[in-house]
Amino acid sequence: MESLQDRVVVITGASAGIGRATAQELIGAGARVVLGARRRERLEAIEAEHPGRAIAVEMDVRVPADSQRLVATAIERFGRVDALVANAGIGMYGGILDNTDAELETMLDTNVAGTVWPIRAAVPAMIDAGAGDIVIVASVAGFRGGADEAVYAATKFAQVGLAGALDRELREQGIRVTTIGPAGTSTEFAMGAGRTEDMPELKTYLQPEDIAFAIRTVLEQPRRLRTQYWTIWSMAQGS
Repeated sequence: MESLQDRVVVITGASAGIGRATAQELIGAGARVVLGARRRERLEAIEAEHPGRAIAVEMDVRVPADSQRLVATAIERFGRVDALVANAGIGMYGGILDNTDAELETMLDTNVAGTVWPIRAAVPAMIDAGAGDIVIVASVAGFRGGADEAVYAATKFAQVGLAGALDRELREQGIRVTTIGPAGTSTEFAMGAGRTEDMPELKTYLQPEDIAFAIRTVLEQPRRLRTQYWTIWSMAQGS
């Protein structure tokens, strides 16, 4: 396995859930992280906990200039970008007629454009270095959509398609592209989708730390290997 010691990883959606757990996991493995999200105070709490190893950058993945600033901060402070974890995302469930136009636009902008902009910002530095990793946190919904999640699933299918195309585009330049597709995971995001803590199904859910471990595993692979797609379920979840 490749060491993560002092590797520089940019993480979007880093203020909570999978993003925050990934930051903690990678810092624990010796990496330096640049954390992007809208909730600055949460990012600064991680930065304060790990001085010199974490940098907080308030940003919105829907804004191209914010992604450029996020990556520029990584290069300015740490000298390079070794990996990007494109984790920011949002979901609003309901039938195709249930969501407002504004809600649909938010999902599309956050999950699709909000994945593209950070990648476009990070890729030039990776090309210059001749190596890099892009990890897109999608969902099992990106492989098989379900009822009452049509637009959400469409955004996740888009992420999977983006990753597959980028793998073919960037592989010869030493850049690996991986899609992580978690099943239900116990995060603020999941609870904000109409679920409550007393629902029996939540007992079967993955934990953010499970996905963070998978992301670490992908980044630690020998450079001669690459993982294109990794769907993750708990033993109690139906597939």
